[in-house]
Amino acid sequence: MDGQRWLARQEPQWRRYESLLQKAEKRGLKKLTGREVQELSGLYRMVAADLARARARQLGTGVTDQLKQLTLRGYSQIYQGGRRPAWRSVWEFVCWGFPAVVQETWVFTVLATAVFLVGSLIGWWFTWHDPVFMHLIIPPRIIDIVQEDGQLWMGSIVGSEPLASSDIMQNNISVTFSTFAGGLLAGVGTLYILWINGLSIAAIATLVGQNKLAYPFWAFVFPHGALELPAIFLAGGAGLLLARAVVFPGRYKRLAALKLYGAQAIQLMFGVVPMLIIAGGIEGFFSPSPGIPEPVKYVAGLGLLWGLLLYLRRRPV
Repeated sequence: MDGQRWLARQEPQWRRYESLLQKAEKRGLKKLTGREVQELSGLYRMVAADLARARARQLGTGVTDQLKQLTLRGYSQIYQGGRRPAWRSVWEFVCWGFPAVVQETWVFTVLATAVFLVGSLIGWWFTWHDPVFMHLIIPPRIIDIVQEDGQLWMGSIVGSEPLASSDIMQNNISVTFSTFAGGLLAGVGTLYILWINGLSIAAIATLVGQNKLAYPFWAFVFPHGALELPAIFLAGGAGLLLARAVVFPGRYKRLAALKLYGAQAIQLMFGVVPMLIIAGGIEGFFSPSPGIPEPVKYVAGLGLLWGLLLYLRRRPV
């Protein structure tokens, strides 16, 4: 009961704060009167304090998510709006904003990763025990190269690295955005793409393992996969955020829920795209290079993955 009375008392002030925020976001902070700027600043501090109280009182994710978004928007306007150049905002997002949103939405990324891994397990099992399944999943050309020639198929990249790298980036970004947008179909599209990718990668890995090509195969995959696969998982998490807004909007109307969770999903995608660009460059130039020893590729991949995990755990100082 106390929590309900507190909510009833605070919500009008939150609405006033949001109306001032919307005015600042549309017209710019400089267009507000001095009294409005002062009021916005005071309400921002109140909302930030209310966020801490809502968490302490365990009032539910709906309230805390709403206050979290209001606090982030207020911070953007009060401390960044009209004062800092665009490059500074981008730099701060890269340094702190992206890791923060990943940490806030980690449950969705873990769920996306789990769907991929379950698909991988099923793909491995059926490929290992049923050759017919393997031919359904893997292109016949790849099967012939591995089984008949006893080698991998990535050698075609060597000699055409710039074109290959560009094609790889375009394909990866296309798949990743499809994974993200699939969340609007109640998450079905997102889950399907994650599932199919898990099946395909596991089937190919099983095929090369059966033909004693696992070591060079993973030497090729590790350097770019250390960024590419986490990017897919994060995009899957972004898609599941959209699905949450569509299927489980909670106390919000669906449009309001899409605005709330969609803002987090879009921030995730802002961070995913650079990861895919870097991964595409590595896959085009570094991973297939015959001049780089395979142990070096393993070390590079593990180093990139470790560095990414450390980066995503960053917190503002």
